[in-house]
Amino acid sequence: MTDPVVHSAPVNVPVIQARNLVKTYHEGGQDIHVLRDVSLHVDPGEMVALVGASGSGKSTVLHTLGLLDTPTSGSVFIDGEPTAGLSEKQRSIVRNRRLGFVYQFHHLLSEFTALENVAMPLIVRRESRKRALEQAAVLLEQVGLAERMRHYPGQLSGGERQRVALARALVNQPRCVLADEPTGNLDRETASHMFDLLVRVNRELGTAFVIVTHDPALAALAHRQLFMERGCLQDALPSV
Repeated sequence: MTDPVVHSAPVNVPVIQARNLVKTYHEGGQDIHVLRDVSLHVDPGEMVALVGASGSGKSTVLHTLGLLDTPTSGSVFIDGEPTAGLSEKQRSIVRNRRLGFVYQFHHLLSEFTALENVAMPLIVRRESRKRALEQAAVLLEQVGLAERMRHYPGQLSGGERQRVALARALVNQPRCVLADEPTGNLDRETASHMFDLLVRVNRELGTAFVIVTHDPALAALAHRQLFMERGCLQDALPSV
């Protein structure tokens, strides 16, 4: 197959859509059902929070939406285009050009500066190093790190490292950022600042977000909250 063509989608097409996702592992002679017929969509510019107990399948949903994992059955569409049958190279291209990722742990490269870490997705895409660094500098300024871009990860606080990770996720101008517990490793005050930044990015840049979180304060900021329980997706949080 040829490389997938990456282009802008009509505004009324979901950024990501999952249809009837099932994920089953075979272990010790038994079937372990991680996802059970999960369907969801994320519209352009929408912020969706995915909540639920540990082991409910939240991260598996996120990894499947991000083409980091393959469902046993079901389909994922990015900008209305099916992803089933794509080679790993093609999946990597879609991830690099349409999606951004932020995790609980920043996963920055310790031997590179904040500026170089943010530029890395563009460098991997074979953009010119000059353009990649210029774009990275713009993003670091937007997340409040203009004075720290020449510092290495070991010289930054936990909150600063997460802001660098967010800038890196945004540098390729993704349609959607997938965030897995992005504030889970931060203290309450720093997490609050990160919440505010995610909301500002969503509002000002129009970037869609899918955020897996245990934090009800962060979940409450989303346009929609979806609840996972034992591999099944509910449309709303359970009543107390």
